[in-house]
Amino acid sequence: MSTMHGLAGHRFRRKPLFRGGDTVVGKAEGMLSQYRVLDLTDEHGFLCGKLLGDLGADVIKIEKPGGDPGRRIGPFYHDIPDPEKSLYWWAFNTSKRGITLDIETADGREIFNRLSRTADVIIESFKPGYMEGLGLGYAALSQINPRLVMTSITGFGQTGPYSNYKAPDIVLWALSGNAYITGDDDRPPLAPSFPIAHFFGAMEAAIGILVALYQCGITGEGQQVNVPAQAGLAWATGPEVQGLWDVDKNIVRRSGRLWRRYRPGTDDKVDYVSIPLIYPCKDGAVRFFPFVQIGMLPSVRALTQWVIDEGMANKALKQVEWSEVDWQKIDQKTVDEITESFGKFFMTHTKAELWEGAQKMGIQLYPLFTPGDMLGFEQLTIREYWTEIEHPELGTSVTYPGAFAKMREAPCEVRCRAPLIGEHNEEIYLGELGISREELLLLKQARVI
Repeated sequence: MSTMHGLAGHRFRRKPLFRGGDTVVGKAEGMLSQYRVLDLTDEHGFLCGKLLGDLGADVIKIEKPGGDPGRRIGPFYHDIPDPEKSLYWWAFNTSKRGITLDIETADGREIFNRLSRTADVIIESFKPGYMEGLGLGYAALSQINPRLVMTSITGFGQTGPYSNYKAPDIVLWALSGNAYITGDDDRPPLAPSFPIAHFFGAMEAAIGILVALYQCGITGEGQQVNVPAQAGLAWATGPEVQGLWDVDKNIVRRSGRLWRRYRPGTDDKVDYVSIPLIYPCKDGAVRFFPFVQIGMLPSVRALTQWVIDEGMANKALKQVEWSEVDWQKIDQKTVDEITESFGKFFMTHTKAELWEGAQKMGIQLYPLFTPGDMLGFEQLTIREYWTEIEHPELGTSVTYPGAFAKMREAPCEVRCRAPLIGEHNEEIYLGELGISREELLLLKQARVI
């Protein structure tokens, strides 16, 4: 049974075009264009709703009156601190409409119940038990809408001894095992500059939602999806961490810019040799490693010859026979002598020169891109990855990363910029729920919306 056939049992609706201000910026319908999503998440789950929106779902971002705290996360457009100019908010809330609603009020809960009747998916990232405490848990909402898929994104899941622990990104990163192997060995562990744990949790949630919608298309029944971000990130430690202990009882440690290979020492001690992975060059840095397996020998030999041809090879590099090198038997002094010439050679060339030469000579060498390099990267340009999104309120367009996949029949694309605070209140409350303008004003005065 194909995915689309499995989803075909779901009820269909024609969603309204997305709007930015008064300008229609909606695009072609996507694979999920018949589904509506209510997004109650904070930064733990922003990305989940965005992914579903890129796939065409009508995602309604619900914020408290005054705006989501995520709008205060920098950096800001033109360095102007403003809840409508947070680049973080912009990045992870595209392809959504936006309304304000306080679900902690009685009127707010009633309105949310009405919205839930026509929703297919609810995404929330509150502490376990919060929604149940408001009478808006899955058990209650599924009575209103049996086909509802309710997805809860938390740090550690809805149950267990850690379920109520606070879960900032750095804690999840550390408890996933990834921090232990990230960074240089002579410094404390590192966390990436972006909230990777939140991203993994949000992506796992999007996958769970798609599977649950497929199941609903078959059975006609929704379900609750429980997504712990820590569990979603744990598998990303990779085979080096998960497998090498079983193979050689070796605890993999972070090595950063160096590749460590342990070598048996004397007196039951273990010794290591460190081979550089990253080398500075004229305008940045490149990654190169002299692998000595049979299939990799042409690469390291080609670079060696290039260094020799430019007169920058020392005696150690000229005399090395790569097919005889075993990094687990060689000493650190010899490693340093061999790689010294590589370091000096790289510093005489730019990333572009090294990349072009590597392509011609079959060398496995890679430039380390900056954000500026990414914007100008030919591969992404030709594939039309970057996309211009209109910001009518600013009178300009902004370049955004494009969608995560290209689909011929049902486009996956960034459909509009992130919503302004309460931008679609009238469109949804007046136009879709049938609330009168007078009632809307009273609700606004009461800080319900």
